[in-house]
Amino acid sequence: MSRFNPADHQVLVVEDDNNLANLLLDEVRDGGYEVQRAASAEVALQLLQESSFDLVISDLRLPGMHGLELLQQLRTLHAPPACIVITAFGTISQAVEALRAGADDFLTKPLDLEHLMLCVERTLQNRLLRFEVRRFREMIRQDSFHGIMGGSRSMRILFDQIRQLARAQGPVLITGESGVGKELVARAIHKESDRCEGPFVAINCAGIPESLLESEFFGHAAGAFTGAQQRRKGLISDADGGTLLLDEIGEMPMTLQAKLLRVIQDSTLRPVGSNKEEQVDVRILAATNRNLEKDVQSGSFREDLFYRLETFALHIPPLRERGDDMELLANTFLQQINARMEKNIEGISEDALLHMRHYSFPGNVRELQNAMERAVTFCQEKTIQTCHLPARIREHAEVFHKESMHHPGHWPSPLVTLDVLELRYIQHVLEQVNGNKQRAAEILDIGRRTLYRKLEGMDSS
Repeated sequence: MSRFNPADHQVLVVEDDNNLANLLLDEVRDGGYEVQRAASAEVALQLLQESSFDLVISDLRLPGMHGLELLQQLRTLHAPPACIVITAFGTISQAVEALRAGADDFLTKPLDLEHLMLCVERTLQNRLLRFEVRRFREMIRQDSFHGIMGGSRSMRILFDQIRQLARAQGPVLITGESGVGKELVARAIHKESDRCEGPFVAINCAGIPESLLESEFFGHAAGAFTGAQQRRKGLISDADGGTLLLDEIGEMPMTLQAKLLRVIQDSTLRPVGSNKEEQVDVRILAATNRNLEKDVQSGSFREDLFYRLETFALHIPPLRERGDDMELLANTFLQQINARMEKNIEGISEDALLHMRHYSFPGNVRELQNAMERAVTFCQEKTIQTCHLPARIREHAEVFHKESMHHPGHWPSPLVTLDVLELRYIQHVLEQVNGNKQRAAEILDIGRRTLYRKLEGMDSS
């Protein structure tokens, strides 16, 4: 979620009592918000037509139009503001009625101003979060390519490369770290190609015992070996007319590599135990997280097969090189897991996102998806908090902070956001004053309430 800044928010106070109105205006203004006053619901609606407000704080008892009627009118606006209702006549029935009419919170007089300001910030943050969710949903529609999420420049380039390669007929070598989504890219190539109506068959070369690989790939004739009572087609033949993905191609034995090269060059194969060549029309895609060039040099991968596969090479960037895609993917996974688990978590807290941005995700998209699965499972709140993230993500941020505080002249990689720097400096000041929050607030030149608010995120991690 975007960093919360009170100065970015416009507040409208609707109150006919001058003394209470002035008290509210001063308190809200001291909190850093832009604020205006309306003495009646009618004046408030006029101001709302002329200007955009993020929050309305309204009394229920107003001259003319009642506060509940104002609430109902607010819901009809194109971008309705959040609303906090205040009344001296607080009853359960009134609270329920106000909430049903669209109020975000309900407070009774006499007001606790500290509590009011906490409600103001919480309500505005929730409104901002709802906007962020809508924005991410729109981004998902715009930044999805055959199920691959990404809006970064590197992924846009990848999508263009997929479109170009899909029109070709030769083999494609897809490289990238574990968890980046190599099979998704292979499926996208298939869907973009003129073979999209044909089958897509994926084989994990490391998942089949070596003794069965040849039979699984090429099929076998009846009686080819003990137990082969009838002829069986292989996986390559299953992909006839479509696309075959050989995942973890670097694990394929050398003997099988030679036969695969023949399939690529001549479009023919010979089932185990058969004397006849069979024609096959299949496009070969290969994927690996290994450096096949080094494997060629070490003698564990055929040089001729490597260069044949490398005719069209496609590299998928790791998640740490994809900018804001991490946040986009995290929110996408949140929505998917929400639906599957029938939960209604609205988003990810700013502090949790800071910890996630700080983490390199060596397991890439798959690791991020697993982290969100864990977070949603354990979250019982409206937003994912830092405490819901896997320990390795939380601990990495703590180590990063300690290193940067002990070596202030050294800036670790990657470079970090202003939010992280602010968090570090607050922690540093607190250490220097032995945890005296009053003294820390004075040094930081912020109010105690602001300091406590910032510390809430630190405590949750």
